[in-house]
Amino acid sequence: MERITATGGEWVVGCLERFGVRRVYGVPGESYLPVLDALHESPIRYVCCRNEGGAAMAAEAQAKLTGQPGVVFVTRGPGATNAAAGLLVARQDSTPLILFVGQVPRSAQGREAFQEIDVRRVFGTLTKWAAEIDRADRAPEMISRAFHVATAGRPGPVALSLPEDMLREDATALPLPKGFSPTETHPGERDLVRMAALVDGAERPIAILGGGRWDAEAVAAFTRFAEGRGLPVACSFRRQMLFDNAHPNYAGDIGLAVNPALAKRVREADVVLLVGGRLGDVASQGYTLLDIPGPRQTLIHVHPDPEELGRVYRPALAITATPRAFAAALDAVPPASRQRGDKLARAAHHAYTLWSTPPEDAPGAVNMGAIMTHLEQVLPIDAIITNGAGNFATWVHRFHRYRRFGSQLAPTSGSMGYAVPAAVGAALTCPDRMVLCVTGDGDFQMSGQEFGTLMQERLPVVVLVVNNGMYGTIRMHQERAYPGRVSGTDLVNPDFAALARAYGAFGEAVDRTEVFADAFARARAHVESGAGPALLDVRLDPEAITPTRTLSQIRDGG
Repeated sequence: MERITATGGEWVVGCLERFGVRRVYGVPGESYLPVLDALHESPIRYVCCRNEGGAAMAAEAQAKLTGQPGVVFVTRGPGATNAAAGLLVARQDSTPLILFVGQVPRSAQGREAFQEIDVRRVFGTLTKWAAEIDRADRAPEMISRAFHVATAGRPGPVALSLPEDMLREDATALPLPKGFSPTETHPGERDLVRMAALVDGAERPIAILGGGRWDAEAVAAFTRFAEGRGLPVACSFRRQMLFDNAHPNYAGDIGLAVNPALAKRVREADVVLLVGGRLGDVASQGYTLLDIPGPRQTLIHVHPDPEELGRVYRPALAITATPRAFAAALDAVPPASRQRGDKLARAAHHAYTLWSTPPEDAPGAVNMGAIMTHLEQVLPIDAIITNGAGNFATWVHRFHRYRRFGSQLAPTSGSMGYAVPAAVGAALTCPDRMVLCVTGDGDFQMSGQEFGTLMQERLPVVVLVVNNGMYGTIRMHQERAYPGRVSGTDLVNPDFAALARAYGAFGEAVDRTEVFADAFARARAHVESGAGPALLDVRLDPEAITPTRTLSQIRDGG
């Protein structure tokens, strides 16, 4: 193989080209100018964001949709630490992400030079691997390792430090082969036979799908398996897109404010088939659905990382496999040994349907239940919905019915500020699909500057700001624990519709339920015209803190 001479910056960009990267996100910095210069001649597109945290979240959203590592470039010191929130999202959401950090010259390291941080120490606990490319000729080796570490087993983030003098120096090295495919771990035949026997012999089985390393084909394969065995299927926290919510086998999601009927079903199950997920504290309802370390239920745990199997729950059957490989193998599993019928699954789905029907009444002039009903009627079946964190997200998670893989971008880490940058990544990755960004007033202001990125890229995104003038989730907990003692949770907000118009986008306020349908139609027409994003400021009464309880009821202990 021919050896090539190039600068360190050219090696970094060339390696990304070889691995099929076509888009990177970042905020420019002088510490990695040679990379920016190499990108000038590269087919890789650099998406200039407004904050490094937004860049990391946009890249993470792209990675969720594609299964390939998202790539972010940030400068040293404050640029790197700004990106930390996106790294945490990738870590807890099991998303492959590679963060490149411009670094001070090697000769200045260890002296606390201007904006110097030790990337390996700062990001060592947030990433699967943090390292420095200390020589330009090692760039192919280190970048290859970064891609494999980020995607292997349980996916996650990697951080690589790039000293600025390394990026300028010439080096000769062997180029990487073209293309990259994550390694798949396949289940054994005997494990599949035993898994099927346990499911078929159960009286009250349930499957729970979660984690990463799924795709549309895997979802379809698992759906066929569930149909053939009358198996109720639930999804983990913010993973509802892993099973068609309108399917008669769908039982709902086990996240925040879980349907009590579903929690009861999991507790009383005799067999739990957990595929891809970890059943962390949110999904497990504070580690109460399964006993630790030995669950009451017969637990079959399928996970791509063998170190996860048995780490919290001791499974009766542990299968090391990616969800893609496991689901693909299910078509070869013999038909069910008993005909369970669909009574069990249909009962679970009926309970989900009752739980996911929006309420008709609400305090104030804006009824989010009616708005959700309208959205269900007009959104395309493959629309991508992004959201960050806050009580506003309850309306989406509980009442929207996700129908397709890749239709949900939401942080299991509960990170505020995710919705808008995730919409950037979604719209760039899937330009032929509608992207709806649902965010709260507090959530929006964590990363609302990325609305400027939406506008600069002319991305067709409709943003709904659910605006109640406070940090609603914290206020809810505050009123429950310290009734009437409000401290630190009020927000004085701008006119969000006017702010959107100041960017040159469409902006309109919604202060009554009956005007929402027409306003949404105008916003959608605007984005579909190619004019860029649109924003609707949905002004919600603070009393409408949850779908079922008002703020006053919570304050009064009701």
